[in-house]
Amino acid sequence: MHCTPSPHLSRLKLFDKGGRWCLLLSDMKLAKLNKITEPGTPTDATAGALINAHSNTKVTARKGLSVNIDCREEYDHVGTMSVTNRVRVSGYKAWRDSQQLTIIIMKVLVLCALVAAAAAASPNWGVSAAQKQHDVNYLLFKVYEVLRDDNLKNLGATFDPEADTSHYSDGGDAVHKLLGELKAGNLLEQKHWFSLFNTRQREEALMVFHVLEHCNDWQTFISNAAYFRDRVNEGEFVYAMYTSIIHSPLAEHVVLPPLYEVTPHMFTNGEVIQQAYHAKMTQTPSKFKSEFTGSKKNREQRVAYFGEDVGMNTHHVTWHMEFPFWWDDSHEGHHLERKGENFFWVHHQLTVRFDAERLSNYLDVVDELHWDKPIKEGFAPHSTYKYGGYFPSRPDDILFEDVDGVARVRDMLITESRIIDAIAHGYVTARDGSIIDINNERGVDILGDVIESSMYSPNPQYYGALHNMAHIMLGRQGDPHGKFDLPPGVLEHFETATRDPTFFRLHKYMDNIFKAHKDSLTPYTKEELELTGVSIEDVAIDRTLETFFEDFEYSLLNAVDDTIEINDVDIATIVSRLNHRDFAYNINVLNNNDAEVLATVRIFAWPHRDNNGIEFSFNEGRWNAIELDKFWNKLNPGLNHIIRLSTESSLTVPDVPSFQSLMQKADEALSSGSELDLHEYESALGLPSRFLLPKGQQNGMEFDLVVVVTDGEADAAVDNLHTNTKFNHYGYGGVYPDKRPHGYPLDRRVDDERIFHSLPNFKKTIVNVYHRN
Repeated sequence: MHCTPSPHLSRLKLFDKGGRWCLLLSDMKLAKLNKITEPGTPTDATAGALINAHSNTKVTARKGLSVNIDCREEYDHVGTMSVTNRVRVSGYKAWRDSQQLTIIIMKVLVLCALVAAAAAASPNWGVSAAQKQHDVNYLLFKVYEVLRDDNLKNLGATFDPEADTSHYSDGGDAVHKLLGELKAGNLLEQKHWFSLFNTRQREEALMVFHVLEHCNDWQTFISNAAYFRDRVNEGEFVYAMYTSIIHSPLAEHVVLPPLYEVTPHMFTNGEVIQQAYHAKMTQTPSKFKSEFTGSKKNREQRVAYFGEDVGMNTHHVTWHMEFPFWWDDSHEGHHLERKGENFFWVHHQLTVRFDAERLSNYLDVVDELHWDKPIKEGFAPHSTYKYGGYFPSRPDDILFEDVDGVARVRDMLITESRIIDAIAHGYVTARDGSIIDINNERGVDILGDVIESSMYSPNPQYYGALHNMAHIMLGRQGDPHGKFDLPPGVLEHFETATRDPTFFRLHKYMDNIFKAHKDSLTPYTKEELELTGVSIEDVAIDRTLETFFEDFEYSLLNAVDDTIEINDVDIATIVSRLNHRDFAYNINVLNNNDAEVLATVRIFAWPHRDNNGIEFSFNEGRWNAIELDKFWNKLNPGLNHIIRLSTESSLTVPDVPSFQSLMQKADEALSSGSELDLHEYESALGLPSRFLLPKGQQNGMEFDLVVVVTDGEADAAVDNLHTNTKFNHYGYGGVYPDKRPHGYPLDRRVDDERIFHSLPNFKKTIVNVYHRN
């Protein structure tokens, strides 16, 4: 079949932006819808549509916004990335309709002639996934040392970022700004600590990010990266690289090396780092055991394995890179959907999971933080910056003090009271004085933006930045007045924050604010919750639920200084971490309807008892529910037997391959000319798969296991979710796949639990989780 493309198609580009296929024209900027033209004319716009595998799809985008194209796995990638890709676009048209742009995309095979026509304009033409992975690996390898790749080293020395500004989508504005600051000597020096919570340092890191973000092609991207790697602060560079790789359409299929092997000093006890230096100096291959912070005299030590887990640290920092509080739609070019609600949910889940871990270790659930009461737990990090000394410690039971130049304690109390007043009134007040209703299911999204506070906050001048300021206030309590000129505390870095037990007190405090809002909403009725003709007949687990601790090894090669003349030796640390045996859910669902039904299957669990052995009420339990999985399934008429593996959970991600493994895989693919396939690891956003199941107890710990089947047609924001179990829990193709609020249907208070127990599409049972030494 041969199709003659529209005359405009030679100017069409398709970028894979972290799983979001963005439809572009060759002469436009990636992101903002600037204007709408007459029918059939090219537009300076970003728009798109969900590509349906079986029919034409029409999606409408309001002026000023962008829509994403979602590339389905069941057919070839859409794009002009290489001659092997086949473009399934036969035409488009645009017209004016109530200030809306509509693009119709038809799934028709366009032969390689179209690919050839567009190839010259493609930003990734001739650059393989292996080459891009190789480049990123070496840009981040030994980031405090000279570049070890000859090509990148040469680019760092000879590239002129301002020589040809046609290679930037902003005309070179970002690179002019950064070079101006660099030449004026205004940037932070190298070999100095970096904190995202430091306003000036964040501004500098974002200058680098914006340069990389506006590169039109991969060669310009890596040339700038190599050039500024040699000239800007290393911490700022690493942050800019990670966020640009996550958000740039140029970096499709690139897997970021595990951050704990790029900057291992942020994740590893200082004593082990010192041992690593000794091994390097003596050229002795070594492996050192890492212990968790503290001692057995400290009760919090029992749950240190949770907050200090390097996978947990990576999960937390990755989420904040995917949904950064500094993100500005007008500058970055697209909207981060449900960012405020995601902020609430990811931290709510960390908090309730931490509570479950505490109960499994015979500790009470964590209490919330109070600005006018002592900070109960102190913390001694026993870790050190690469440059800048040890992380500050904090003793037990100290009262909050004002932090010079940041905030006063009374400011935090005022901010808190304004947010609580907004919840009580059911609305927030915007900058212009207008009223924004939050007394609805989407109110939590606005509230999350307010509490964090992100650039999406409708009025940060009035409502402040409760979350961000709290992190700084806590991080500085070891030296609140700067008397000892100490570096930032662990709570002033997202990659180290969960190591401090007070992190969970802080988020329990914020979680209770969110709960006040959620409890103000009207409970769901039985009519809203039931799924007509569908009932859950039985729920069972196919094997004993067991958790255990295992040893995990990661490299410390990047923790030590060296020169090219000295050979590397294998230096690693071994740390204990939580894991569980794989298991499966067996769910029998009866569909009494005559037709097929698309269902959303939602699985939760919560501890059955508190630390005193008292059973949690249904209303208490549902707020403490741990989300275990969510997936879509088509129910045939009659009985449906669903087997869902724990490894299939849509919430979790596997361990990223080690830095050494990524380098080896990329270099082997380059030398052999083979394809590099690392798609399984492209997103590190989810919870570590090892943490899916909370730790049990030796004689078994009871959990209430809940399965709810809801209307998949009403729930789904993306088509064909039942065919794709790999969607990311916080967004798929730029769209969160579930229209329902996070935690639905357990997100609202339950005044009468009989409503749930009477639902045929709801099933609760008790399971035991055992822990084996």
